[in-house]
Amino acid sequence: MRSPHAFRNGESPSSRDHTHFHSTVVAQKLRRFNSLILLLRLASFSFSLASAVFMLTNSRGSGSPHWYDFDAFRFVFVANAIVALYSVFEMGTCVWEFSRETTLWPEAFQVWFDFGHDQVFSYLLLSAGSAAAALARTMRGGDTCTANKAFCLQSDVAIGLGFAAFLFLAFSSCFSGFRVACFLITGSRFHLYS
Repeated sequence: MRSPHAFRNGESPSSRDHTHFHSTVVAQKLRRFNSLILLLRLASFSFSLASAVFMLTNSRGSGSPHWYDFDAFRFVFVANAIVALYSVFEMGTCVWEFSRETTLWPEAFQVWFDFGHDQVFSYLLLSAGSAAAALARTMRGGDTCTANKAFCLQSDVAIGLGFAAFLFLAFSSCFSGFRVACFLITGSRFHLYS
């Protein structure tokens, strides 16, 4: 007697079958894709942490301006600190996915969580960097940067590092958007199943 779950030659599994076979080529592609996401998250973490540290240490003494005296510079510090913490969490979920070959949360929640937060934090970094860049440009036109060149230079470095963190997080957002699209089309975060 034939098992109801056996397939004949040429037949494919039904849509209710949730077991997936991974060939070695597909497994390598998935590992490369996950490695690239992990690398982007590591770069985002590194640049946002560096930006926050540069802004935090941007005080030159009692006669010099302090970063916390300017709202835009406080915004840069807080936005980059938040993104650094988020990036650490996301790197942890990537490592979890590597080691366990499953997501930390249910797959549907995970893909939307990653995509939504990548989008929100990308825009947060972009708006913080834009506000601080406008302030830095205004300060260069006034007396602040002629008297305190080191303060303005370190502010520019922190802003530039924040924009670099934005770029890496925006690329990561593109990849998490790809995962959402794959999930909506195939029911899985990867389109590479055989």
